Amino acid sequence: MAPKIADSADVDERAEIGDGTSVWHLAQVREHAVLGERCVVGRSAYVGPGVEIGDDVKIQNLALVYEPAKLANGVFIGPAVVLTNDHFPRSIDPDGNQKRGGDWEMVGVTVQEGASIGARAVCVAPITIGRWAMIAAGAVVTKDVPDFALVVGVPAKQRGWVGKAGVPLKSAGDNRWHCPQTGATYLEDAGTLREENA
Repeated sequence: MAPKIADSADVDERAEIGDGTSVWHLAQVREHAVLGERCVVGRSAYVGPGVEIGDDVKIQNLALVYEPAKLANGVFIGPAVVLTNDHFPRSIDPDGNQKRGGDWEMVGVTVQEGASIGARAVCVAPITIGRWAMIAAGAVVTKDVPDFALVVGVPAKQRGWVGKAGVPLKSAGDNRWHCPQTGATYLEDAGTLREENA
């Protein structure tokens, strides 16, 4: 199925848009961005130049995904989320000259498979959000997030684990965690979590 692009969307002709992907009203997708299949880019969202997005990714309304972000398959970016790209942002240099593209070092946010970032969260590059992690709404993430971690707050701190279904896991003792929704079990070892039978 061909991509569906709203008439009011601004999609650069050099962007690659996968089959079945929808780009909604007033969204902007910049040059050389690559979007996989069956993605959704919500109203007024922004996808920067060269951003790489996998399949089945949802970028909700007003989200800002600045280059050089990389989003793996199945990632969820909530409404008004910001993925930053500059360590030390300034509009001008010490001499008062306006900074241009080559005047600063671009850094990115990497979001791995299945991870979700809640509404109005800010991810401060350079960081990696691990597989199936959950970032709470309004969090400010300044450090890498492990696979399956649940992080909340400003600055964001880990408050538990979530499974692939996204619900918090329950302790089953002996470093095992249980998903109350799917019944899947996970093993914790030295601050990391993995599926027991994976």
